[in-house]
Amino acid sequence: MPGFGEVVLTAPLPLKHTPGSVVSEVRGPSIPTAVFETRGIHTEATDLPTLNGSTLRVGDAMVHLRRNRFGLTLRARALHFRYGGDHYRLRAVSRKRFVLTRRADDEDPGVALTAKQSGLGGGRKLVVRTTGRAVAADIALVALFAGVDRAPLTRGGAVRAALGRSARLLAESQA
Repeated sequence: MPGFGEVVLTAPLPLKHTPGSVVSEVRGPSIPTAVFETRGIHTEATDLPTLNGSTLRVGDAMVHLRRNRFGLTLRARALHFRYGGDHYRLRAVSRKRFVLTRRADDEDPGVALTAKQSGLGGGRKLVVRTTGRAVAADIALVALFAGVDRAPLTRGGAVRAALGRSARLLAESQA
């Protein structure tokens, strides 16, 4: 990413390094290391960390996440958190597009980062457009959320994700 050097997302980290959890990590020379981790029985039926049973670390800080699982609109279902005194909101636009917003305050006008994923497998690509001035933490977070299962941020995605995990767990228990 221009101005921030090479940003590398590893999603998920190999299981031998993270037994019992699914972890995505983003690193770069000019951004804080960010880690999103999911623990629990449902991790056996997922390829990426999910929003359920998850923790977010940015640098040395633990970040508390909150969302309304029963919200009817995309805005109501958004993920909210605070990092470094800034308020953030992550909302889905579609299955492959999402927006990370840092709310404006007295010191900064805020920023909106719109991300779009494309490609399959190893040829995946993330295009990020910014409105406002992005800081290193914004870049780390938007890249990290590309490696997280954001399906629960949409109603349809939440239903598909729950059904898919249930079917996968059932299939694994039958084997």
